[in-house]
Amino acid sequence: MNAFLKGAAVTAFAMALSGAAIAEELNFGIISTESQQNLKPKWEPLLADLSKATGLEVKPFFATDYSGVIEGMRFGKVQLAWYGNKAAMEAVDRADGEVFAQSVNVDGNPGYWSVIVAPRDSKLNSVEDLLKCDKSLNFGLGDPNSTSGFLVPTTFIFAANNVDPKTCFKNVTNANHETNAMAVANGQLDAAANNTENMTIIEKNAPDAFAKLKVIWKSPLIASDPLVWRKDLPEATKTKLREFFLTYGTDQSKGDIAREKAVLAVLEWAPFRASTDDQLLPIRIMELTKNIAKIKGDAKLTEAEKKTQIEKLEAAKAGFEKKLSTQG
Repeated sequence: MNAFLKGAAVTAFAMALSGAAIAEELNFGIISTESQQNLKPKWEPLLADLSKATGLEVKPFFATDYSGVIEGMRFGKVQLAWYGNKAAMEAVDRADGEVFAQSVNVDGNPGYWSVIVAPRDSKLNSVEDLLKCDKSLNFGLGDPNSTSGFLVPTTFIFAANNVDPKTCFKNVTNANHETNAMAVANGQLDAAANNTENMTIIEKNAPDAFAKLKVIWKSPLIASDPLVWRKDLPEATKTKLREFFLTYGTDQSKGDIAREKAVLAVLEWAPFRASTDDQLLPIRIMELTKNIAKIKGDAKLTEAEKKTQIEKLEAAKAGFEKKLSTQG
């Protein structure tokens, strides 16, 4: 074998070994709905079981915001992640992600709901009270990539009423669900976005704070959170991941079923079910609805510019709505 061929063979062998190593080590991205201190013990048992069952070395990847997990997947530092639907949409569009499974609420709910919470003794009791828009209120939105904390309230409250939060409230802040709820309970915010899943967690972990809160608005149903992997994972790895998640805590599991159900219960989940990118269709429609409303209210654009941009978005929205209507 001449030197060139020998060198090529060595390079190919090294690349094969490198690819095998990458396939056996996965970083699992976990979005920051709560502090890392709270999330870590909830997720570690599930990830330990995943490693044991598949032979893959799975490590948790925490970031300070949703974007950190999305960017981690984009640049290959995260191969697998738990996202909300809005963040999953960003991962699919920008980070070569693909939805393959969906969480299921521990109580059997088909999804969860975005809510607006206010102090229990507040005079705020409805969206109408919230939208007096006299710049007297401090309001908390979620992470910009959060479905329930940002996209849903922005679509169904603000865009639907042609209201810009920045001109409506005294201050608008962005934080995770836990931080928003605690800020309302402690009187630092007059109202904030949250969701029913996080409210259940707060009721269990911080009952005194929960007792200080009331819900003044509840959204339409949001589909349960998806699990997303990078499309370029080896098929053998995908098979292992799919088999683990879709059998975990079920009669098909090869592990301790009762223990697995207990692990899921800590996450407020029942066993997972299969899913696809089509789960994100309602989120895509909401995002376009929000953007259309934003363009309509943009004083910097001419009417002709608005018309051109809106027609393009309306066409995309109609396409998604048509596809959604064909789903079972």
